[in-house]
Amino acid sequence: MKKRACSLLLMLLVLSLGLPAPVYGQPGNARISLLGADDQPLSQLVDGNTVRLRIELPSPATAETRVDFLVSGIVLPVAGCAVKSGQSTCESEALVSLGWYWAADGGAQPERLISALVNGTQAEGSLTVRVIPRPVVMVHGFNADFHTWDAYLGPQGYLMELGLRGFAVGDGQVSGVMKTGSLGDPFTRTNSIAQNAEILSEYIDHVQEATGAEQVDLLVHSMGGMISRYYLDRLMSEDDVAQLIILGTPMAGSSCAALPAALGMMLPATLEIQPGYMVGVFNQQIVRRRGVPFHALAGTKLLDAVQSPCTPVPSDVVVTIDSVRAIPMPVDEIALLHTELNTSRDVFDQFVSPLLKTPAGTFEAPADPPAGSNAPASNQFSQVFTGHVNPGETRELVIPIDANVTVANFALFDSSRTLAIVVTGASGNQIALDPLKNGLVRIDDPSTMVYLGYGFKQPKPGQWTVTLQTTASTPPGGADFALAAQFNGGAQLQASQDKTIPSQGESVNVRAALSAAGAPVPLQTARAILRHPDGSAEPLEMKIEGGEALLTVRPFLSGIYGLEIDVTAQSADGFVIDRAAFLTFEVQPSVLQTRLVLVVVICGLALAVALLFLLVAFLRRKKA
Repeated sequence: MKKRACSLLLMLLVLSLGLPAPVYGQPGNARISLLGADDQPLSQLVDGNTVRLRIELPSPATAETRVDFLVSGIVLPVAGCAVKSGQSTCESEALVSLGWYWAADGGAQPERLISALVNGTQAEGSLTVRVIPRPVVMVHGFNADFHTWDAYLGPQGYLMELGLRGFAVGDGQVSGVMKTGSLGDPFTRTNSIAQNAEILSEYIDHVQEATGAEQVDLLVHSMGGMISRYYLDRLMSEDDVAQLIILGTPMAGSSCAALPAALGMMLPATLEIQPGYMVGVFNQQIVRRRGVPFHALAGTKLLDAVQSPCTPVPSDVVVTIDSVRAIPMPVDEIALLHTELNTSRDVFDQFVSPLLKTPAGTFEAPADPPAGSNAPASNQFSQVFTGHVNPGETRELVIPIDANVTVANFALFDSSRTLAIVVTGASGNQIALDPLKNGLVRIDDPSTMVYLGYGFKQPKPGQWTVTLQTTASTPPGGADFALAAQFNGGAQLQASQDKTIPSQGESVNVRAALSAAGAPVPLQTARAILRHPDGSAEPLEMKIEGGEALLTVRPFLSGIYGLEIDVTAQSADGFVIDRAAFLTFEVQPSVLQTRLVLVVVICGLALAVALLFLLVAFLRRKKA
């Protein structure tokens, strides 16, 4: 009797202190289960997949009981649930197992021990689960294919060292091939960013089917980052991407794209890469990140302005660090060229690998930034000189350089990558180009949009001549070329348009004005070349009025247009000034056209249904 009274007093004391009443069978011998999307127990999972945790107590709880689930190596509980009085089980809400494969020190952790706290006391039961790492999907850039990622793929590739499975779009492991251009067939149209993003979306779906992964890491190079941003904003319906790792993507475009675009090559990609499109069109619309963290790396090998043929410095030859930084995200730097970012061992070890090994609990879900982007300082160009040279021929190009130009760079795009050049300065003397003094660089990688570049500090004003010569390596069909000069200092051309995303038939008004030393410079000539979405080029004369060149275009085809503006003038000291600007705009389908398309689709569906009905009726009659 006394023992029973003591037990009753002890229970009353526990209740009065607000402590949970003991529950028979707890916390020992609890049974923990990991449940997949189909509610079936799992013994293994792919890192990043969504799961739920379930516990079964050895006997019903006598009061509501709190359960917290722990995963070995992760400090805080990953999930929890409450067992109601009279019941013995509960299940957690869905949780994402992101980072479960990686330990905090960066080492692989292919097994995790899942345990539980029951009312704060460690339960005896536990569950060991095998964790498979997330796959990595790699996206190549302009004028490239899956071989961009050869250093990462295969049994000797970087990813295999971490035990990761890599997929590069177009590699044939699953279906899907993007079209971003090819110098083997440069006049064949590329896909648009939107079309390539559709292919990327399907490719990711196939990777998920092949691996069982719900999430992948996206590793992208150059234009691949633009394609991936479009996919995230417009096409990703689920949480399919854990993070976006970016190598050298020109978020504010690259002026180097004006060279192949002037030849009508690899359109519309060479228009989409240009600053006018990225700043004025793309970044105004493609903003949503769906909680995916962005991490970017910029190449900064070129620091001296004389080294950089078609972009300001610091740059990786074709992409400036300011262009990479044009949208909000963390940006690291490395002293490499654009073509080295996707092959460099240092890039993998110092930047890519640590991100792929991000442990659980450290993934961030940043908010979407506002529309728009920072616009890097515009560089000044001469007109783009284009043409074709056959074997055995030469071509002379005369480029005027005006006074007060502190650096003049020359960029040559050569479809064959075989031409040689001879440079004659304004003094009439030939100049031997030096890699150090003139930043002479030859790049045998078509993804850079530049084959040869060189520059001069404090160039003598006047007429400079560039002679293009074929070589023994020039193919029988010859070579197409585009050459332009980039100027630091000297006259400044300011060109603008009142619309970047007009509707069909809506007027786009363009104006351009030239100045030197802060004072307006009267224009002598002003012309424009309008490149239509079908690739055709239309020369246009601009009206010079009040010190400005004016032009109004009214586009009737939907799609991306490029507009090159070329003006000439004469400075007060008698030197010829030649400047060009490159604008882009994307014409949206009109409401009427959209309605007509909808009507056609509806009518087509109705006709198909009617034909099917008639076919079924005919078959029934024939059978009868």
